[in-house]
Amino acid sequence: MEGSWSLKISQNRAKHNTSRAKRHIYRTDMAISSSSPSASPFWAARVHADRRPFLAARARILSAWRRWFEAEDFTEVETAILQVSPGNEAHISAFATDFIGPDGSASRLYLHSSPEFACKKLLAAGEERIFTLGRVFRNKERGPLHAPEFTMLEWYRADSSYHVLIDDCAALATQSAAVTGSSLFEWRGRSCDPFASPEILPICESFQRFAGVDLHATLSADGGDRDHLASLCGHLDLRIAQDDSWSDIFSKVISAIVEPHLGIGRMTVLDLYPLCEAALARPSEADPLCAERFELYACGVELANAFGELTDPVEQRRRFETEMQERMRIYGEAYPLDEDFLAALAVMPPASGIALGADRMIMLATGARSIDQVMWTPLPPDIGG
Repeated sequence: MEGSWSLKISQNRAKHNTSRAKRHIYRTDMAISSSSPSASPFWAARVHADRRPFLAARARILSAWRRWFEAEDFTEVETAILQVSPGNEAHISAFATDFIGPDGSASRLYLHSSPEFACKKLLAAGEERIFTLGRVFRNKERGPLHAPEFTMLEWYRADSSYHVLIDDCAALATQSAAVTGSSLFEWRGRSCDPFASPEILPICESFQRFAGVDLHATLSADGGDRDHLASLCGHLDLRIAQDDSWSDIFSKVISAIVEPHLGIGRMTVLDLYPLCEAALARPSEADPLCAERFELYACGVELANAFGELTDPVEQRRRFETEMQERMRIYGEAYPLDEDFLAALAVMPPASGIALGADRMIMLATGARSIDQVMWTPLPPDIGG
């Protein structure tokens, strides 16, 4: 009798919760209808109900990552978002703001595009294994794989080879798939086994394999030979403009020809980037024209960017100045250098570091169609869409 009574109470509660949910959906539908937006906002009950399984999986994945880092003896750190420099890579645009001091004076600050500078200062301070899960900001970016504000997972290992980070990435991918019960990462008809060992593919080999281009032949100690690369790419279905630099042509081949083949079946580690395409990485001992830099791909989607970190402040300054000259040429603006960061490099130990797009990996692990689906509060779709 008691069990029957408990069952009836449970059924009544379920009916009440269902009715309450229906009333909530009705109220939000009415509110949306009265405001007549161009598309339903994320807070619409029906939209949120569809998105919530992805968001719940996101929370579980982030928890699993934190447990993994704790087991690996990492310390989680929190870095400041406001910085004197947002970073000094030519094609990364920042959000600027002003700090108004008590005396009314204004100081220009930026929302960081990565916690990299702050993390390296912590390495200089004596930290050895650190990670951070935080929001970063990049202007002029919006799409199924891009958002102006997103979550970055970044971690550093002092006195470790950058290739150790490949094992870290494989472990985090496995964690993500295990949490969601997925046997495959999937994106736009491409799939990838997150439990398989990643393929390690030197970038020059990828150009030869997928584009029929001898990239290494265009490299020199001074950078890349623009005209030679343009002639080697003449057979490709690419539009190469007269004012395209070596870097512009390189990027076009990567995005249009090479990337669609990466991370199919298993993840791909695109290794040994040309030195001129690795502003913060040290030269490779195996090939001085290339750098200790790799990018991780799954289903044709770039997930992470890793460096064997450059610790020479003089060389780092030279590279930053070159990058900012290129940014001024293309965009008509440049960002200041973080002198405090350059000073810290002089005492920073040898280290390897990596930045992973958390939202992208969660998207692949959950089968979401865009990163907006795995963000709790994305921007309205009519902003920058």
